[in-house]
Amino acid sequence: MIFKVHWIVDGLAEIEAKNKEEAEKILQEDLEDYVKNSDPLMNKFVAKSIQGSAYMPGSDEETSTKTNIENKEKPDEENS
Repeated sequence: MIFKVHWIVDGLAEIEAKNKEEAEKILQEDLEDYVKNSDPLMNKFVAKSIQGSAYMPGSDEETSTKTNIENKEKPDEENS
């Protein structure tokens, strides 16, 4: 039997940048280059998207963590 598997890779990187937008852009471009140049990621695992959100360590980090927890607790609208 063949099964489709939706996969997500989660990570955290520290990027030196002037602002959040630049940090996101730097990481986005680096990851896109890596994925595009990886035959297994492009053809075996069929990577489709990359997304991320930058935040400042400290209070932004606490807000980001709280938002992630709240989003996980919300029921999936498609399954309700």
